[in-house]
Amino acid sequence: MAELLSIILAAGEGTRMKSALPKVLHPVGGLPVVSHVLRTAQGFGSKVAVVVGPNHEAVEAAVTRFDPSCQIARQEQRLGTAHAVQQARAALEAASGHVLVLYADTPLVTARTIGNIVSKLDDGADMVVVGFRPGNPTGYGRLLTEGSQVRAIREHKDATDAERQIGLCNSGIIGFRSDALRGVIDRIGNENAKGEYYLTDAVELATGDGQRVDFIEADAAELVGVDNREKLAEAEATFQQFKRKEIMAAGVTLRDPNSVWFSWDTEIGRDVTIFPNVVFGPGVKIADNVEIRAFCDVEDAVIGEGASIGPFARIRGGAELGPNVHLGNFVEVKKSKIGAGTKAGHLSYLGDAEIGAKTNIGAGTITCNYDGVNKDRTIIGDNVFIGSNASLVAPVSIGDGAYTASGSVITEDVPADALALGRARQENKPGYAPKLKQRALAKKAAKGK
Repeated sequence: MAELLSIILAAGEGTRMKSALPKVLHPVGGLPVVSHVLRTAQGFGSKVAVVVGPNHEAVEAAVTRFDPSCQIARQEQRLGTAHAVQQARAALEAASGHVLVLYADTPLVTARTIGNIVSKLDDGADMVVVGFRPGNPTGYGRLLTEGSQVRAIREHKDATDAERQIGLCNSGIIGFRSDALRGVIDRIGNENAKGEYYLTDAVELATGDGQRVDFIEADAAELVGVDNREKLAEAEATFQQFKRKEIMAAGVTLRDPNSVWFSWDTEIGRDVTIFPNVVFGPGVKIADNVEIRAFCDVEDAVIGEGASIGPFARIRGGAELGPNVHLGNFVEVKKSKIGAGTKAGHLSYLGDAEIGAKTNIGAGTITCNYDGVNKDRTIIGDNVFIGSNASLVAPVSIGDGAYTASGSVITEDVPADALALGRARQENKPGYAPKLKQRALAKKAAKGK
């Protein structure tokens, strides 16, 4: 395959997003939309140049964080797509193979579409335009075709009534032989309704030079551009549908697919069952034969083979769960490592902890990891029994085989095989309960006056 350069246009202001955050940094599937485009380009081993607008330091930072090797170019004045491509001149002049012009606000373009463009260029096309057929073509440029060739692209504002009846629209994505793009980019003018330099005018220039301009059609769903909150939601919904199909095809059972939400990097093994209303944030890896019950929220976590999670569990912050771990309802785990076969069945918070294998965490257990300034760790060994309603005040260590009595506040280390009791001695006062009740009733009556 010829060397590939992807020029990603990310200079748009995105005013319709009504946001202080640049539109290309809004997330879809937990990843900024521009990073989706970078990721697709990287899949082809492409060199990347990203064109950003003025005062877009946040975009530059996000792009270079995701791909430190990419080149950054700046479009100080927004004078159109051809003008934007010109700002990446240094990368373009060095290109020797094919060039793709992609858009940072179109996050769902598939590898298949990129592959089809590259194949056409490899087959001898000088340019390849990506078209699609939206339900409502109003506002889109139209592809004026003749057989398999594109003769021109007409922007909606400049199109005749007859041209506006054409259903095949321009996505904006174009592939070029690098010498073909260099041959037309500086000849594009701005004689149009908006006075901008349109990259689409390259088609007529190329055909006038006798060059071959092909087109391919892509699914409209993958070409949604994120320029307002409605389109952002549409892109998210489409991404989720793509991801659900991918996950199920890999051997995962989704009890109610439309209620399960994934992130771009979610990794799930085979024979996993996911119940309704589960949300996966970024950084989740799940091994085989795991069960995630309803209403769980999981992010930045590794879950081992055979584990059972939920319902109503929250796993986050770098949590690592070993094989056959069981976490039940209303258990939260944060930045903790839990060993194989350990169980926490109900109503517990396990934060900044390291827990061994085959340990039982009783209902209502809390690792008290935060003193208002610092966060300290709780270390619990293998085969430990933590009684219900225990408060483990970090830093604290509980040895292998130890027991802590229910209701205990554990503030000191517990040796292996020891029983720890950290609670006040019970005292009974015969006949005192009615007095307390009468006192409470009198207080209530006084409030009613």
